[in-house]
Amino acid sequence: MFTILRKEINAFLNSLIGYMVMIVFLTGVGLFFWVFPQTSVLEYGYASLETLFSITPFIYLFLIPAITMRTFAEEKQAGTIELLLTRPLTSLQIVLSKYFASLVLVFIALLPTFTYYYTVYQLGSPVGNIDSAAVAGSYIGLLLLGAVFCAIGIFASVLTDNQIVSFVLAVFLCFLLYAGFSSIAEINIWANFSYLIGKIGIDYHYNAMSKGLIDSRNVLYFLSVIVVFLYLTKLILDEKK
Repeated sequence: MFTILRKEINAFLNSLIGYMVMIVFLTGVGLFFWVFPQTSVLEYGYASLETLFSITPFIYLFLIPAITMRTFAEEKQAGTIELLLTRPLTSLQIVLSKYFASLVLVFIALLPTFTYYYTVYQLGSPVGNIDSAAVAGSYIGLLLLGAVFCAIGIFASVLTDNQIVSFVLAVFLCFLLYAGFSSIAEINIWANFSYLIGKIGIDYHYNAMSKGLIDSRNVLYFLSVIVVFLYLTKLILDEKK
């Protein structure tokens, strides 16, 4: 299991596309956080990482599918999926090893953004005038969101042998679950059910956590979505066995 995990991480970090994905992610976040006047923290007049936590989910929509698109699709395309399935590993172990490898890569991409916290911490007046506890809670929410998108991306990759199709499908599913339900809930035909429909979407629970409030119900929601998509991935892999 750990062999596959190391292989996945090394394959991504040894490829040009791996570094391009991370550079594009960090550049995009940096531009929104420091440069664009509508979202720049320098225009706010107070120490806040609100821009980071509101923009990153939408950049995640493209970053994470780019990481996960090759997990199973490349194995199928190269014809090595049969070799992988003959290893003395269960389908669940294979799925989890690829999932955690993707999650590690997301965490590596997110690590440089901690410098934004340090910078804003120093820019505060007085120095340190920032709600560090809320920032920590928001980062936990961001990691859980990344974990959900990784599970969705793995599921999309196991459905096809084409990495581009896997990427597009993962982007669609991530967007649908993140913002689709809240958009549907805003249609003025649901009456009292609109609130319940909105709660199905990921953004409702992420926005709650991005305020720094760690609620067990939100954490349970994220974990449930992760388990569902990983289980579906395992079922599809079992069929191929």
